Amino acid sequence: MRKRFEQQKELDAILIPDVKIDGKSRHELPQLLAGLQYIFITPELNEKIFSILEEKILGDKKATGRLGMSLWEILVLGTARLNLDMDYDSIYDLSNNHEVLRGILGVHTRQVFGEGKYYPLQTLKDNVRLLDEQTLQQISEVVVKGGHALKKNEGEDLELHFKSDSYVIESTVHFPTDMNLLWDSVRKTLDVVDKFLKLYSIARWRKRKYWYRTIKNKYLLCANIHQRKGKDYKKRLKEATEDYLTACKKHSEAISQSMESLMGLAAADMIAQILLEELTRYHQMVDKHIDLVERRIIKGEQIPHSEKVFSIFEPHVEWIQKGKHHKGVELGHPGLITTDQFGFIVDHKVLVGQSDAAQPIDLARRLKNRFKEGYVLGSMSLDRGFYSLLAKKELQTIFCKVIMPKKGKKTYVQQEEEREKTFVAFRKKHSAIESNINELEQGGVNRVPDKGLEGFKKYVAWGVLAYNVKRLGKLVMEQKCLTTVIQPGKQRQKAA
Repeated sequence: MRKRFEQQKELDAILIPDVKIDGKSRHELPQLLAGLQYIFITPELNEKIFSILEEKILGDKKATGRLGMSLWEILVLGTARLNLDMDYDSIYDLSNNHEVLRGILGVHTRQVFGEGKYYPLQTLKDNVRLLDEQTLQQISEVVVKGGHALKKNEGEDLELHFKSDSYVIESTVHFPTDMNLLWDSVRKTLDVVDKFLKLYSIARWRKRKYWYRTIKNKYLLCANIHQRKGKDYKKRLKEATEDYLTACKKHSEAISQSMESLMGLAAADMIAQILLEELTRYHQMVDKHIDLVERRIIKGEQIPHSEKVFSIFEPHVEWIQKGKHHKGVELGHPGLITTDQFGFIVDHKVLVGQSDAAQPIDLARRLKNRFKEGYVLGSMSLDRGFYSLLAKKELQTIFCKVIMPKKGKKTYVQQEEEREKTFVAFRKKHSAIESNINELEQGGVNRVPDKGLEGFKKYVAWGVLAYNVKRLGKLVMEQKCLTTVIQPGKQRQKAA
């Protein structure tokens, strides 16, 4: 059964409050570790965060069985991965060799009586994935309020000033064309057939390597003609595409003929059932893209945007064109980020099939519910892309000041409003969110390597949590409010 935290049992183990963090370093990792150390030694933050982790990971499980990785280790390793924009191989190396990180994990020793705990790569992967988006958002909210507590004057409400903007969070997919997506679909069906053949005896696939080479060469010929163009470009492309489609159709027919025997295997074997589901999905993609290529190149049709798929591996991704310099097309989802005057990300949301203009009212209500007691909602600043008269009126009932410039021609009253000194001052401060977004991107939330829409959202939530913990650590370092007094047999923490 997992525990909140279990200190290493070696006699020379270093306690987490005793870990020394270099306050002069400008690197991201010491700031993150200072934030984690502050969370661990602050009883209020510690209790809230561990309660959230226990509810998600332990739930109604019985208090029996193997211990597994502690909740604290999962939190530390997950935030460290995103804080430094690392893959699992990098965090594997750091978790086993970085002294200060291992100290915050609670497994570092002076290597007199033992070497401390070892983290296998697969263990890291399996445990960091346990937390979902909602749980990470709850922990992030606790961290933000912990940072606000350092800024509050006792007995007074803290006035917050929010800034909100969106940017595109990309998925790790290659640039899509219907030609290369058709080839991706074909090769993946052949890969699944190979998996079947390693376990079962299936007819008709003795020449699968020949089919792989043949279809790939026909695809490369089409791609080469399309790239170089030249004399009679359209005619040559059409002929090559017809040849490519003929081979793909024969392949699709062969898959269909094998389905009956594969269904019999799947009825008796769970592994065969999983492989058959995978094969069916890729086979459907083969047929879909045969149709799209045929309609576009052979018949000369214009394919509606709604029928297109931009990745067979990540079918949820969107084709986004925001008109920004050097970023013609981005494949992923917009991320809505809201920060306060201290640089904490107080709210985030991955927008799937949603526009900026539809967000302000829901965002304002989330902020109102989140910051009820001990806060004053001072101002809310948004770009022109979020403007609507309905949203502005709703926001004015929640915030003391709403900064929402109107697009297009303005009335005299609107012009006077936007010339007001307070409006201009808050409008100038709005650009600070760009640096917050850039810092978040540098922490890994610019391109998501995790798979599926759920993995996409979870990765972004981990990035936001790591960002907020790092902000908390930076604040702790600046205010020098992290001191530890060691007494014989016990530790207690004091705020300077």
